[in-house]
Amino acid sequence: MVTVLLVVLGFFSGLLGALTGIGGGVLLTPILALHFGIPIRQAIGTSLVAVITTSAASSSVHLQRHTTDIRLGMTLELATAFGAAVTAYLVGYFNRNVLEGLFAGFLLYSAITIVARHGKLKPDGAYPPPNGEVVIPPYEPKRYPLGLSASLVAGALSGLLGIGGGPIKVPVMYLFMDVPLMVATATSNFMVGVTAAASAMVYYRRGDIVVELAAPLAVGVFMGSLLGARMAPRIHAKYVMYLLVAIMFYLAGHLILHLLKVRL
Repeated sequence: MVTVLLVVLGFFSGLLGALTGIGGGVLLTPILALHFGIPIRQAIGTSLVAVITTSAASSSVHLQRHTTDIRLGMTLELATAFGAAVTAYLVGYFNRNVLEGLFAGFLLYSAITIVARHGKLKPDGAYPPPNGEVVIPPYEPKRYPLGLSASLVAGALSGLLGIGGGPIKVPVMYLFMDVPLMVATATSNFMVGVTAAASAMVYYRRGDIVVELAAPLAVGVFMGSLLGARMAPRIHAKYVMYLLVAIMFYLAGHLILHLLKVRL
């Protein structure tokens, strides 16, 4: 029964991760810690496997559609992978309460960022024509120094919190680097796997990846990510955003309540 539940959880996480470009770890880590009683470091390490799976599954679809900016992704990934690898070593110096507090803050930040981004959505010209082939308008990424700095922070959060950094990279690419939203989402999906892999190796060497949980999660995530990547051009983003924001607020609230109970 638990295995089936993990597959379903992975499917839902992979679906949302592929649609929004955030990787899915932002949902899995607190769920594993809160509802499965997994120590926070193991929850982080295990969710990184799901992030890698999300990236592998969804990127294959986006690359076929030519919606991924490989050059931009590889450039930003230099900073992201460095930040992820360094902070993965530092996570051992943080206690559970500190990590849960950081994650609650990150969930709130991500939800607010997504809401703010949705309010600033501008037509970017990317659309799926009748034949199903996605057309991307000409664009030139701007403000590379800002993008690299944000990617470094995204990588650091990935190593500390078990997420792929997508909630930072997608808004930065779209709002500040003038990259079309569809390209920003696809490129983020391409990058989050490399980011997660950089820190996952450190977690694995420490024994912080629970294989019996990671395996069914990966199966569900893979199926959900493939479906999400194929649905991306056809589904209205606002519905996915509303659901994602609601889940983030819910999980952040649970983490904060847990921390308050610990202090009392």
